[in-house]
Formats: sequence, C-alpha cells, structure tokens
Amino acid sequence: MGLLQDLKERILIADGAMGTLLYSHGVDRCFEELNLSKPEDILHIHEAYIAAGAEVIQTNTYGANYVKLARYGLEDEVPAINRAAARLAKQAAGNKAYVLGTIGGLRSINKSAVSIEEVKRTFREQLFVLLNEDVDGLLLETYYDLEELETVLAIARKETDKPIIAHVSLHEVGVLQDGTPLAEALARLEQLGADVVGLNCRLGPYHMIRSLEEVPLPNRAFLSAYPNASLPDYRDGRLVYETNTDYFKETALAFREQGVRLIGGCCGTTPKHIEAMAGALTDRTPVQTKTVKRRHISISLQSNEPNAVPPLQDIVRKRRSVIVELDPPKKLGIAKFLEGAKALKEANIDALTLADNSLATPRISNMALGSIVKEHLGIRPLIHITCRDRNLIGLQSHLMGLHTLGITDVLAITGDPSKIGDFPGATSVYDLSSFDLIRLIRQFNEGLSYSGKPLGQKTNFSIAAAFNPNVRHLDKAVERLEKKIQCGAHYFITQPLYSERQIEEVYEATKHLETPIYIGIMPLVSARNADFLHHEVPGITLSEEIRLRMAACANDPVQSAREGIAIAKSLIDAAFDLFNGIYLITPFLRYEMTAELVRYIHEKEKAAQERKVLHG
Repeated sequence: MGLLQDLKERILIADGAMGTLLYSHGVDRCFEELNLSKPEDILHIHEAYIAAGAEVIQTNTYGANYVKLARYGLEDEVPAINRAAARLAKQAAGNKAYVLGTIGGLRSINKSAVSIEEVKRTFREQLFVLLNEDVDGLLLETYYDLEELETVLAIARKETDKPIIAHVSLHEVGVLQDGTPLAEALARLEQLGADVVGLNCRLGPYHMIRSLEEVPLPNRAFLSAYPNASLPDYRDGRLVYETNTDYFKETALAFREQGVRLIGGCCGTTPKHIEAMAGALTDRTPVQTKTVKRRHISISLQSNEPNAVPPLQDIVRKRRSVIVELDPPKKLGIAKFLEGAKALKEANIDALTLADNSLATPRISNMALGSIVKEHLGIRPLIHITCRDRNLIGLQSHLMGLHTLGITDVLAITGDPSKIGDFPGATSVYDLSSFDLIRLIRQFNEGLSYSGKPLGQKTNFSIAAAFNPNVRHLDKAVERLEKKIQCGAHYFITQPLYSERQIEEVYEATKHLETPIYIGIMPLVSARNADFLHHEVPGITLSEEIRLRMAACANDPVQSAREGIAIAKSLIDAAFDLFNGIYLITPFLRYEMTAELVRYIHEKEKAAQERKVLHG
C-alpha cells in the first residue's frame, strides 16, 4: 500500500506543529538547525506525534532553504540540514507512518521581496536533497502567493512521481490574497499535477471549514487541511495558542464532512490536538459527495464621483497636460501653501501633486491638504503614497480613506529611507515595494483588499508610478517601467531632468510604450541649490553646463531665480514636442516660479495650435 492508495480508501491523520513545541520549551532560534545540533529533540517530537495517532509526518524543513537560513548565516548548510531532517523523520516513522519532505513558501505580503527566479533556485536545492533521501512524498505548505506555488509545483511534478501535497494559505475565508477563489486555486493545482490539495496555517478550524464549504470534491486529487490551533494571543513578548483539544475533536468530524482525507495541524497544535482528532475519527471512511456552497460577493460599482473628470492618463493622451508639485509645509499653518495652490489653479494646472513626507521629513498630511484643496479650491489633488511610513494595514486604511474623500489620483512610490531625513532613527517600514503597492491599488480597483476580502465597492484610482531616468543604464530603468505597467501603473512621472539631450534619450528609450509619461522639471533657485541637488539628492543629476550657469550668478538671488526659470524653459522646449505631459516641481514653496512656467507652457501650446491652424 502507498500513501495515495491509503487516501483513496480512508482518511489519514497527519502530525501537527514542530515549531510550536520547540518554542514552548524556550527555543527561539532557527528551528531547522536543530536537526544538526539537537537531533534527539526533533526525533522525540516526531515520535510523540506518531504515538498520538499520526500516520503521516513531515520533515523539520519548512524554512530549510537558502533564503531563510541565510538570516542565521546558515545558507551553506541547506543540504546538511535537509538531509538530517529526512533521516530523523524516517527513523521515527519506521513502518508506522509516511514521511513527507516539507518545503515552505518564501513569499508573503511582499511579493517582490523574492523574485520568481530566486524561488526556483532555492526550491530546487531543497527539493533534490529531500528526493535523494527517498521521502514518501512532498508537502508544499504555507504558500500565500499562488504564482509561487504553481511555479514550484510544476518543477516538483517534473522531477518526481512521488505524491505531492500542495497547500495554500488564506488571510480571508475562501479567497487567496490575489482575489482568486479557493476552489479555483485548488483546481489549478490539481491540473498541475498535485495529488492532494488543501489548506494550512493562518486560519483556525472554524474559518478553514467555512472556506472548504465552497470547494467541490476534486476530480482526481484529494483534499487536505492543517488548521492552526486558534488565533494567537501575545503575552509577555510571546505568542500563545489556547484552543481546547475537545474543539479539535468536534471539528475533525466537520472536516470529514467537507471531504478532507488528510487531516493534520499547523501553528499552535500539539500531539494532544492530533490525538483528539484521531480519537474522533473512528470512522475513517471518506465522503464521496458533498453539497457546495456557492460564493456570493456583492460589490457596488458606484463611485463617489459619478460625474468625475477623465483620469490623467486619458487627459495626457489627448492634449497637453501640466501637473505641479507643491510640498506640504514642514510647520503648522497652511496660509502660504493655499496661496500657492490658488495661484497654480489660476495658471490652469490639471492637478496639484502632494508629496508624502519627501526626503523622509515630516510634513502636514498630504491627504489632509489634498482634501482641503479639492473641497475649497476645486483643485484636483494627486496624492503621493510611500511604502516607507505605513505597514500593510496602514496602507490599506489610507487608500480606503482617500476613496472615501473622493480622491482618486495617486502616485505609488517606495519613498526615501528614514535615515536620510530629520529622524534617522525612525523605522522605514517597507512592508511593500512600489511594485506591490501598485498591485494593491489595482486590486482595490477590482473591489478586493490585499487579503482578497471584498471591499464592498470598487475604487477608481488612477495609478501613477515613478520613473527615474537619472541612472547609468537607462534600459534597466525602462525594464522597471515595463514591470510597473504589468503591475497596473496607468502613467509615469519622472524625477526632474536637467539635460535636453537626456530628455531626447528618454523619449527614444520609451517611445515603444503606450503608457504616458510626465517629464519632471524643477526650476533651480541658486548655485547652492544646484550643487545640493547634484551631489546629495538621490536620483537627480545636473549637467556641468547648468551648474556653471547657476554658479555665474551665485551672489545675486534675483538673477539666480531668473536663470533657474530660463533653464527650466529650455528644458520645457526640449520636452514639448516629445511628451504631452509636463510635471513641474515647486522649489521651497516658490510657487510664483512654477506658475510662470505653467503659463509659459500654455502660451507655447496656444502658439503651436495657432500655427497648426494657419498652416492647415
């Protein structure tokens, strides 16, 4: 008899958590390394689960991969740790239990943290060691990202005929974090060759059972479930799980009714939980039919502004468009800011962009100022959102707030690191990268949160992304643009450019893209300002000619400003026939400078239109 043949005929009991038991005994380091340094502890845990009734156990290799072991300086020990784990599990199992080689997922909320190529390399290294140790099957567990799981499953299926169990993990009932319904995800895994498909981690029995209620019995594969013991409590700096084992006895029967044939446990579970489930399932006969609950999602398509103006990406495709950045003040009091916003509106801008604590310096909330200029001045605000200052919870709350205020134009950026700002000891969060943030906003537009939970409404955000052409290899920067387009970016805003030749190079490098680009231009105010930008601000480079022009009037503030405007106008001239979009950055609240440049652009556009009419 083999594992799959047993599952065909009866329900099997699997083991529970390894890390939970080690943690409860004061171990708070790399659990997988204990395969080498404390093999007797790992062996005893395996034996305890088998004694409790487990017929399927897994190797202590969930995080035994290059990426996770590198955090402990153990990246060179991947083969040794996996080899030892498999041998310990097989020693404990004897002929009493099947041994699954466990490989855990790498990606969680930050999808861009690990590239798919790195996933493949890391997975193969661990996979081949476990297969060489002749485990009875593979357990791919705790995969929040379906793309990652599909990728590694395809690799594993190509390399072995052994049984493969593929587990996704959910934040919300019945849906993956990318919005894919659980039933669809499991069907896709079955088509890729998984022999057992199911769930583990994150959810306790109650929510896991509710999720499985929406899943039909697979055509060929079997269903599995490894629930957490409960939601964890946090006490005295430690995570504590408190589910009563009698509850697991009750829910084991409910899992059986949902068609589950392999039942184990994840975080917080112990041999007592496994014993309770094994004791409850005296009848191991699997169900052959089940009633499936159909998923119903109600999402309103209503927008806060049913008569809203076209999004900026549509405007800039059709005509000349000018947006201007006016930084929120660093101090309380917004009189001068509002004065500048009003002047820019009178100059006829399409949107006022508001940075999000630029250069990691605290400023008045750009969402608050955006709401004020929208409601009181009738200006369209374009709100910058950085990944630096808010964790995933805060970012989602922020987006929901913007939608509620009727603010739909956003720029998704990573954000300057905290160490360059006024509070270098502050934490830079970076739960998400700019790519992930763009994906999150796109998912909001589909009516789903990051966890896949319905929002109740679809947002209608117009998503801008940053483009920094001030790099050594422009082709690499363009590749990032293409990746951001795939993530959901609608248009781009560049860092300020200070070279006519560079503007032409950007055009040549991006003319194959259909996604519009606003060229950034920031007038200089002094020679010191020019030197600071060139030498100390990331992503900005000035030509030698421009720095010399500003140096020539270093002792005359008025002439310096005039020279700065003249330089900006020459840059506008260079961009005018190549790009429809101009993005002006206001230096030091000197809004009169950008207002003059806005008027210059409109006068230039008017003259161009008149010439066009004149010459037919």
